[in-house]
Amino acid sequence: MPLPETILTVVAPFRPLFTAPTWRKLMTLLTGTLLAHGRRTVCRALRFSGEQNNGHWSLYHQVLNRARWSPLAASQCLLLLIIETLLPPGACIQIVIDETLERRWGPQISKRGNYRDSALSSRKREVG
Repeated sequence: MPLPETILTVVAPFRPLFTAPTWRKLMTLLTGTLLAHGRRTVCRALRFSGEQNNGHWSLYHQVLNRARWSPLAASQCLLLLIIETLLPPGACIQIVIDETLERRWGPQISKRGNYRDSALSSRKREVG
């Protein structure tokens, strides 16, 4: 089942990040994910996209764990797409990083630290 032209226009900037076979599998997974109800798993996406009888499902799982593409490049592409779409030209943006999932500590992480508001903090209660 092909995707509508409006969706293809939105995902077009991501096309150079993937090989042709990976892109075809990704479009199949995207179609199924958009149509699926409930949890969006690879198997459910394949069922809803009509690919449940075509080939090995493991090939579609490999898009996420073995295919050669860069999640960092994809996230950069997504960020640029959001900025170009939602912000007026020349607008300033402030990026705030949530490090709660980051396991590394210390000098390995630039600009990461624990900041506290001394006006609201006391010996018994620390804010921040």
